[in-house]
Amino acid sequence: MPFQPLYTAAATATAGRDGHVESSDGLLKFDLSVPKEMGGAGKPGTTNPEQLFACGYAACFAGAVAFAGSQRKIQARQVQVTSRVTIGKADDGGFALAVELQVNLPGVDRTQAEQLVQEAHEKVCPYSKATRNNVDVKLTLV
Repeated sequence: MPFQPLYTAAATATAGRDGHVESSDGLLKFDLSVPKEMGGAGKPGTTNPEQLFACGYAACFAGAVAFAGSQRKIQARQVQVTSRVTIGKADDGGFALAVELQVNLPGVDRTQAEQLVQEAHEKVCPYSKATRNNVDVKLTLV
């Protein structure tokens, strides 16, 4: 089946990592700064692209796990996902990302929870599909 667009999000970044980002509807407005760990100022009250990506991936993956559960008639409504996005230097002189997704599925049998997490990662979550074979993603069931 060909790609069928459902929704498009738009945001504009100005001045890169020490600038500002804003969604097209104006609901999200963030000032950015480079974290101290990366040699930046790490200004209070600011965020960075890795935090924004971590938020998006965590929310999307939690939804994907819940969707996988609904397809199997397993209640996974209280799914909690903590996403840790790490940026580091790559062998080619540029930068690369690594992600750890810690998934908590209270009230779901561990075997079923593992199946839901795998299914969400392999088939459902578009963030997982977009990062596959390009970003190391570690899945941890807690």
